[in-house]
This record gives sequence, structure tokens and C-alpha cells, in this order.
Amino acid sequence: MTDPGAAPAVEVRALTKSYGDHQAVRGVDLEINRGEIFALLGPNGAGKTTIVEILEGYRKRDGGSVRVLSLDPARGGSRLKSRIGIVLQSTGVEPYLTVRETVAMYAGYYPHPRPVDEVIELVGLSAQRDQRVAQMSGGQKRRLDMAIALAGDPELLFLDEPTTGFDPSARRDAWDVVKNLASLGKTVLLTTHYMDEAPHLAHRVAVMAAGRIVAVGAPGSLGLRDGAAVRIRFKPAPGMPIPAGFASLPDGFVEASVDDPVAVLHDITGWAMSHKVALEGLEVLRPNLEDVYLELTESS
Repeated sequence: MTDPGAAPAVEVRALTKSYGDHQAVRGVDLEINRGEIFALLGPNGAGKTTIVEILEGYRKRDGGSVRVLSLDPARGGSRLKSRIGIVLQSTGVEPYLTVRETVAMYAGYYPHPRPVDEVIELVGLSAQRDQRVAQMSGGQKRRLDMAIALAGDPELLFLDEPTTGFDPSARRDAWDVVKNLASLGKTVLLTTHYMDEAPHLAHRVAVMAAGRIVAVGAPGSLGLRDGAAVRIRFKPAPGMPIPAGFASLPDGFVEASVDDPVAVLHDITGWAMSHKVALEGLEVLRPNLEDVYLELTESS
């Protein structure tokens, strides 16, 4: 649960960063609450990685102010790094150590580590506790990456596309791990290209395009999605009158965008029930997060 009374875990104001003539980050404002899972979305080159690296203290900013756990990451040093955890897209882990040996090694780098066996259980690797890293599957190694990031009991965790390359089952398992972190009160900053991942995990989402944040909000309301027009499509039964506003499609279906789907559906289904016919392929569709994301990034 987020703590509205606590100082934000991340505060960014007017952040800028350029590489030569290319302005990668253009005056970004961002705030992430403690205990919040926050997803940062955007196409390649949007500036996501640059922002995350600045927050982690591994890249210098050109302008603006940044506070991470109330510290400036440019000067936080070990005071900040002992309080954060990072899961990169790929990591190099000693292949001949066991899971427990690996987690214990990394836990030893921190002043107040979480119990090793507790971390292993949290990421679902208890059965592989004594297995060598070289013998593990790709999904298990990704869980180990998560365990390494959690070894120091961080307050803030950075997850950079944590489920890239996972099969659907492994992705669902990884989602459960992330949700467990939120239940422990951890703050999570997540970057991902999977549009189904962000609404499943995140309390709030920010969409980046061309170095700017173009939208921030809860996944269900981003881009006013919860108030957007609803699309209704179906294949009319023989002799069925087509409601006004519906356009015919090449596949024999008709479709319309409506603000009040209840009234339209009442008329359509009422006629079908009174004539005892089925409405083939009836669908009621509201724009999903991917639709909103594409519209926001393309328009930017």
C-alpha cells in the first residue's frame, strides 16, 4: 500500500539530459510515491533508460532537480545504493555457485541484508536453493536476478523489462513476485514494452515519447480511457434493421463508436431476443492501454 503521508520515493523536476546535439530528456517532471508500483512506458529512444540511470546514480543529468529516497543520486553514493535494488535486462552471475551461495554473496555487500532463505523463498526458488546457476532455466535465472536485487532489503527497486523473453507462464510467475514486493511495502519502478504487464502490476503509468512524459495516470484512466467511446461490432441477422451510426465492414460485420453503449445494446439485443436469433460475433470494446499508448506516442 502507498503511504500518502510519506515523502515521495522519487521526485524529479525539469530534468534534462543531452548527448551531443540530441536532447534525450526534455524537462521531465515525475513523482513516485512510496510503496507504489510505477510503470514507465515508451518506444526505444524515448528517454526511459536515461531517466532510470540518472535515478540510480549511474548517469549525470544536465539540468533539473532529482531526489531519490530524499537524496540526490548524483551525490548519494553508498548511502543511496545501499537502499536500492536493480534488476537489469541481463546480468552476469557466477555459473558454478549455487542459488543460496549467490544470494548470500550479494547480501554480504549490504549493511542490513534480508535473510537469505527468506529472499530465496520470496522469488520462488526454494526448490532450487542448492542448484548451481549453470543448471538453471532462463526463467529461474531471472528469478535469481530478482533475488540478488532484493538481497540488501532495498526500499526502492528498479526493474528494467524484467520479463523480456519469458513464456506466458513464467511471466505470470514473475508478476506474482512483483506483487509480493508491493505487499512488503517496497517501491518499484518498472520499465516494460508489454502493454498487458503495466495494467496488471502498476498503480500508475507514465508514457514517454521524444524525451517527454506525455501522460501519467492510473492504467484504467490513462488518456481518459475510462471515458472514451465504446466500439460495438456484430454481424447482423437476416432482416435485422441496422441502427443509425453503424458502418458496414468488408467481412459482413457492422461497427460503430458510441458514447452510451447501454441504450444501443438494449435495442440490438432486444430485437435479437424478440426474433429468437443470435448476434454473431457481438463485441463491446473500450480502448485498451495499447491503443492509448500508440495514440499518445504516435501523436508525439
